Amino acid sequence: MPANLTADYRKAEEAYRAAREPKEKLDCLKEMLRTIPKHKGTDHLQGDIKRKIKETTEELSAPKKGARRQGPVHTIRAEGAAQVALIGPPNAGKSALHQRLTSSRSEIGPYPGTTREPIPGMAPYEDVLFQLIDLPPVSADHCETWIVNALQPADAALLVIDLTDPDCAGHVEGILKQLGERRIHLKPRWPGIHGPEPEPDTTSDGEEEEILDPFRIELPTLLVVNKTDVTEDAEEELGVLQELLGLEFPHVLVSAETGEGCEQVSEFLFRGLEVIRVYTKAPGKPANDDRPFTLRRGQTVIDVAQQLHKDIASSLRYARVWGTEVYAGQQVGPDHKLADKDVLELHMR
Repeated sequence: MPANLTADYRKAEEAYRAAREPKEKLDCLKEMLRTIPKHKGTDHLQGDIKRKIKETTEELSAPKKGARRQGPVHTIRAEGAAQVALIGPPNAGKSALHQRLTSSRSEIGPYPGTTREPIPGMAPYEDVLFQLIDLPPVSADHCETWIVNALQPADAALLVIDLTDPDCAGHVEGILKQLGERRIHLKPRWPGIHGPEPEPDTTSDGEEEEILDPFRIELPTLLVVNKTDVTEDAEEELGVLQELLGLEFPHVLVSAETGEGCEQVSEFLFRGLEVIRVYTKAPGKPANDDRPFTLRRGQTVIDVAQQLHKDIASSLRYARVWGTEVYAGQQVGPDHKLADKDVLELHMR
């Protein structure tokens, strides 16, 4: 039976997928349940939504900071321009790469399973920071049960591989299978490289369930080929691997040991995720260029105001903008789309 999902439901689902805070997610889930058509064709989806509402409610009612510790934290609060998860098989050099990119204190060892919990770190690109989360290794026969929770806040992924490993292809196949079984999909399309996602075709059989699944996790993925300092003909070997497995991920060649190529990772993330920087200023004062607000291309003046404070957003009257796509000091409304390195001056009622 066709689901015949309404525009109100799809709007609520889109808001849920964009939400980061549990309270915000819960509000979106309740709106999804309120607006979903109630018939046999949506019974399964209604059940999923109710289960998510129960889980999120329990999460919100759990002991807060300061209460007795219940166990390790598997979900890291997103910070910086984007949260990016490092995924890979044992001994691919994932933790060494994390340490190289973020100057973190990730534990590194010559044996598998050194990383046991999510480890955050901040990787710079010019005046922007990306939050990189080092995760435990994934293999064909093991994946942490909490991996879904860990990847919920992520905006993208780095799939780290070692071409010197004789079973590299088997590792990649195993990772994709393990994640796929958990409704986690690593995809090759990046908005800043390939353009916007095409509209899904909901008319053909077999695609309906995927389109209806609001709880899938889809992460644009960069294939990071590590240990190129000890890999001969890395590009040629990578080509064989991609052809064998049908991979289409964009890739970079790096060495966590020497640092060669590592600067490409943050640069790619900046372009691939369409990150833009916006600087604010007070009337008659120079711009505050110490730490920009980070947004995605297509976001607007009101998005900056909301980052500052909800009261500022509600009382915003207009703004003045200096940048490459406007004339100096141009007056714009709250829905004006911003460009990289715009300077913004907000005016309230």
